[in-house]
Amino acid sequence: MRILLVEDSERLAHSIQSGLRRLGHGVDVVHDGDRGLSYARNNPYDLVLLDVMLPGRDGFSVLRALRDDGVDVHVLMLTARDAVEDRVHGLQAGADDYLVKPFAFDELAARVDALGRRVRGPALPVVTIGDLKIDTSARSVTRGERVLDLSRREYALITYLASRRGETASRIEIEDQLYDEDSLPMSNVVASTVCSLREKLESGGAPRLIHTRRGLGYMLADSPP
Repeated sequence: MRILLVEDSERLAHSIQSGLRRLGHGVDVVHDGDRGLSYARNNPYDLVLLDVMLPGRDGFSVLRALRDDGVDVHVLMLTARDAVEDRVHGLQAGADDYLVKPFAFDELAARVDALGRRVRGPALPVVTIGDLKIDTSARSVTRGERVLDLSRREYALITYLASRRGETASRIEIEDQLYDEDSLPMSNVVASTVCSLREKLESGGAPRLIHTRRGLGYMLADSPP
């Protein structure tokens, strides 16, 4: 997913960004409410992680402004304020979830995954396409009897294509899902990742599963489009 993190603590922001990137997400980071509002208004994020106590606009103000503008991106509030009325305030302002600091990264990752399922719609924990099996719970990919050793980027790519199986994903759509502004890709990086993933998928002469639609993008399917 493409995620915006609005958090004034640079140390915490770096830790969250690094952890979410390891899970294959693209994460942009800003440290104040005004920039957070601008980024969220002008970029197609799947999820915003929004601290409450921010320089400039606070998180509640940012959230209200987004909802008043009709921006329906999912928002997970992050705050050290654990009073019930604060959580109610956030949810009533339009937040989708609320996480109190300090929190374990695994809990944050689980909530991000849960909100991601809302973005993508219901998904099976195991996706099967021909003899390819993607177990999203175990984060494993097998082709026939072979367990594939995929890089973080390759795994993110194949799970994204699997979520759109039978559809064509353009290079720009793939870049939006896999990268953020601090790691903007070179023009050939998507093609390069597709190529390396194909080598692993097609090892031993296995049939092609990732199909190129010239000028349109890529499709994951057990037969050519």
